[in-house]
Amino acid sequence: MSQRNETTVLLLSLMVTVGLVGGGLWLFKDEIFPQNSADNGSTTPSNQSIADRISFGERILTPGVVNPGKQAAVQALANQNYGAAISSLETSLQQQRNDPKSLIYLNNARIGSDKSYSIVASVPLGSDPNSALEILRGVAQAQNAVNAAGGIKGVPLKVGIANDDDNPAISEQIADSLVNNRDVLGVVGPNASDTTLAAGTVYDSGKLVAISPTSTSVKITNFSPYVFRTVPSDFMAARSLANYMVKNLQKTQAAVFFNSQSNYSQSLKTEFVSSLSLEGGRVLSEFDLSQANFSAARSLERATQEGAEVLMLASNTETLDKALQVVQINRKSLNVLGGDDVYSIKTLEVGGEQASGMVVAVPWHILGDLNADFPQQSRQLWGGDVSWRTAMAYDATVSLIAALERNPTREGVQQALLSPDFTASGAAGTVRFLPSGDRSAGVQLVTIVPGERSRTGYDFEPVP
Repeated sequence: MSQRNETTVLLLSLMVTVGLVGGGLWLFKDEIFPQNSADNGSTTPSNQSIADRISFGERILTPGVVNPGKQAAVQALANQNYGAAISSLETSLQQQRNDPKSLIYLNNARIGSDKSYSIVASVPLGSDPNSALEILRGVAQAQNAVNAAGGIKGVPLKVGIANDDDNPAISEQIADSLVNNRDVLGVVGPNASDTTLAAGTVYDSGKLVAISPTSTSVKITNFSPYVFRTVPSDFMAARSLANYMVKNLQKTQAAVFFNSQSNYSQSLKTEFVSSLSLEGGRVLSEFDLSQANFSAARSLERATQEGAEVLMLASNTETLDKALQVVQINRKSLNVLGGDDVYSIKTLEVGGEQASGMVVAVPWHILGDLNADFPQQSRQLWGGDVSWRTAMAYDATVSLIAALERNPTREGVQQALLSPDFTASGAAGTVRFLPSGDRSAGVQLVTIVPGERSRTGYDFEPVP
């Protein structure tokens, strides 16, 4: 493809992306909601104090426009005026039912100063509000359910929110603050693998359990007896994709696109190379999306010349735009596979018809088990379908709840999770943890097909 045509493609991609953000479509269209104007906004400054990054409802965590009802509720909670906070938050949720922060703060306000057990969700509200809100929906749904049922043996669950911006240095400081707060009995998060590995060192030394719903790097396996995850590792995703490529697509030659600066991306790439080799195939070339001189057109031309039959996108959030440039220029000439970070509204919007047929490995999909209770319950609560991040966060939270039911201490939570007979009833079936901290679970392959569920013209649906 000529340089002029490539430039045109890139400009069109940028226009679509800017239109998405300007239109407020932060959330994956399986969860089709407008942007939450009540504490969404630009990236939180990195020099913000750690205390200002953690809230049980008494402070706004991210800059931007805040609706008056939410602002009044936060002020009331800061003043311990729980009745006023409850009234304001109930009104706010009537206006925007899909706001997980309001639901979490409402449950906290209902507890007031009564005895409770506390956990904190560490999420990238400032840098990746889409993923953060998806995770918080899972946490909020689990908290709401257990408190409505009478709490944990009569004691309600209080949830704090920490904005770590997916920044390893900030996540370490947040972890240190949470370790020193003896009221905190467990953590849901962090989100990115790099962030989990950084904060995990602190959680390990402080003996505070953290369960990540979204970190998939193989480095997290056996990383610490205090670091768990409800999402399968990259080993499982890579094995499923390699098997699908050889057995279903009947192709053996691949090119991989990855980000050398991301632990997740490096992990998925490495595991895919190994898995494909075991399946009798091979990766002919690897392209680093983080390179300043990366060219989608030149990379695709080289991959084709070398005989690649399949493109594997092991991109992370920061390099998804470049990966989608490859998809657009490929124009469905070669089959495309992808890791769970490709499961995004941006992929449907920007990829469009050129992304149709792509196969992506995710931990869970709402259409994967039509008889499950969680999809219907989440639809009733949020007014729409939820993503795998919400399901995995729900499973992380119910795991902490089940552990607290056994022994509501930090040591008790850790011992419960590692117990051979531990189980929790989650969105993606029963939760059990291996001694490595990994969850005993598989992955779901989904593909992009024409459809109207997402209102983009394309949807992710389970592979037949």
